[in-house]
Amino acid sequence: MTETLRVANCSGFYGDRLSAAREMVEGGPIDVLTGDYLAELTLLILLKDKMKDPNRGYARTFLRQLQEVARTCSERDIKIVVNAGGLNPSGLAEAASRIYEAEGIADTNVAYIDGDDLLGRLDQLQADGEELRHLDRDIPLSKLDEKVLSANAYLGGAGIATALAGGADLVVCPRVTDAAVVVGPAMWKFGWKRDDWDQLAGAVVAGHIIECGAQCTGGNYSFFTEIDDLEHPGFPIAEMYPDGSFVITKHEGTGGAVTRDTVVAQLLYEIQSERYANPDVVARFDTIRVEQEGPDRVRVHGIKGEPAPRQTKLCINYMGGYKNSMTFMLPGLDIDEKARVAEHAFWASAGGRDQFAETYVKLRRGGTDGHDAFALLTVAARDPEEKKVGRPFWNAAIEMALGNYPGFQTVHSSRSALAVTVYWPALVSSKQIEERVHIDDQILAIEPPPEDSDFTPIVPPGPPSGAVPDGPTRNVPLGVVAGARSGDKGGNANVGFWARNTQAYLWLEGFLTTEKLKELYPEARDLEVSRYEMPSFLSLNFVIHGLLGEGVSASLRPDPQAKMVGEEIRAQHVAIPISLLD
Repeated sequence: MTETLRVANCSGFYGDRLSAAREMVEGGPIDVLTGDYLAELTLLILLKDKMKDPNRGYARTFLRQLQEVARTCSERDIKIVVNAGGLNPSGLAEAASRIYEAEGIADTNVAYIDGDDLLGRLDQLQADGEELRHLDRDIPLSKLDEKVLSANAYLGGAGIATALAGGADLVVCPRVTDAAVVVGPAMWKFGWKRDDWDQLAGAVVAGHIIECGAQCTGGNYSFFTEIDDLEHPGFPIAEMYPDGSFVITKHEGTGGAVTRDTVVAQLLYEIQSERYANPDVVARFDTIRVEQEGPDRVRVHGIKGEPAPRQTKLCINYMGGYKNSMTFMLPGLDIDEKARVAEHAFWASAGGRDQFAETYVKLRRGGTDGHDAFALLTVAARDPEEKKVGRPFWNAAIEMALGNYPGFQTVHSSRSALAVTVYWPALVSSKQIEERVHIDDQILAIEPPPEDSDFTPIVPPGPPSGAVPDGPTRNVPLGVVAGARSGDKGGNANVGFWARNTQAYLWLEGFLTTEKLKELYPEARDLEVSRYEMPSFLSLNFVIHGLLGEGVSASLRPDPQAKMVGEEIRAQHVAIPISLLD
């Protein structure tokens, strides 16, 4: 295809590599520079900023990036689309305009989008019949006794497309979905209609792949030893085509790598079922085809889309008390006994475990050559009273230093408690969203996507053919034949596994049941676990419900975003057919 749109990512989170924007603009030809700065945890950070100063509430690091690329983007007609507006998109748009003025860049059009903030409308929405039920607990918002601090709906790409069609050079977005910053430019470039479901689904998948920056060019990748340069991996580019297919690549000469496996790994990041819902379309992940086209070029195609959901996700946050944690290092021999002595002494010194609203204890073993050189014991607590988990909590551990297990050492501690904001995920009718684009002193209303009652159901490709490998086995780590990537979805964790060839997938699909996953990861043993098959790219995805409690901010786990889960499971030894190992 001759018509393409090169969309480059320069940020996967608030705090990502600051130089990435300049690297993407100066490293080669691109048409659109995008950045994803928001996550559920980021909104909490921005909320705290805005509570301190009403003029804040946006990702301030974007302004530094903009200063470095504003002139070059203007000269090369590179559009910029970011969700760095967070909780104050108009504030960031004003600050960006001042940068253009200071740089003497004339005729630059800065647009911003709002309408995601529903905090002031929650009572009316509930009166209109929107129960805003917690997605995991099935409890209506009316049952929440705590004060709600923020409520932001996830917006799609239509507003971005409208802003670009109106001549915007920079589009500042609030809480749009991560993929929307790619969907919007593609809609604008190719003139897609709101019901071009397959094309829109392709753009959603492209956005999902590049949203986390270097995670699709070798970062956080199970087989990282195969990547030559992880010192400074390049950020990704999606070459979009009119039919919704695309190629993932990166600038020539940059670090990292773009391979089928690095792309598949990111496809599995923070998803749930085979239906990946965005405000514009539902992308069917079980139709995705992924092929290596050439060095650092991966073609993704065949993606089907279903009509847009009639509801969109709503991110609600409220105050949830305070939390603190303490981690002890346990060296040498008798690890279990040392952990028992330390835990009992700590809770006794802290006034008793039962006094806290929520507690958590986890022993993690380390060491080499099968011997325990050390282990880490984490104790944590959350409570409405700050003083319970503040300095007295810290003192309870420190006062044990000379009177407890041999080799006493703490490796993580805090004298003060951390305020917790709790995430309440819900759905709200798309018709209730009053999305607006502000451009050239105009305010343009964005209508919700059309409903399509005549849509023909999608039939995904079947599983690959072939015999399931059997015969003699060898006990080796699961990760020898399977990669994994895990992440957080509110209070749930997802962990996706992929095979590198058809034979390995046929074995993995039969071996890795929900029961087997619980066996390999005992922390999930008493939790509900769901499994979804995506054989079109040789993958399985699991959702571990409730593993993260009430979400990242409130979680007491040492790994509150579940980043480690996939690698922990890959390290478990299982019986694998020798034919796969050979």
